[in-house]
Amino acid sequence: MIINGILNPQINSLLARVRHTNKLVIADRGFPYWPEIETVDISLVDDIPTVLQVLQAILPNFETSEIIMAQEFLEENTPDVHKGFAKAMAGIPLTHIPHVEFKKRVPGSIGLIRTGDTIQYANLILVSGPKESN
Repeated sequence: MIINGILNPQINSLLARVRHTNKLVIADRGFPYWPEIETVDISLVDDIPTVLQVLQAILPNFETSEIIMAQEFLEENTPDVHKGFAKAMAGIPLTHIPHVEFKKRVPGSIGLIRTGDTIQYANLILVSGPKESN
């Protein structure tokens, strides 16, 4: 029986199948559904859980070389929201792209975890693999 870390068996199964350069999406409550991608829906009510809570639970056991977000996240949210995300992603390269391009990258992902987050454009694509060293 697991007593530490992620307890959700579907998320554990999904994470166990991720390899280098694979992508995993963590999405807000309004993000579109792709039937061809395994989706683990853990939304309960508005903002439970949040994208950041899921990210913080996953990062200790997920080697992340890059995180991708929509450019619109920067335009639609306050500096305080930006700071919270930046703090959670500290040390991981972050790329912003137009939301339309973001959605085009989703179908190649191993899976998607849907949260109850209501922050606009709070969706993340985690790219697995070691961070590049300089």
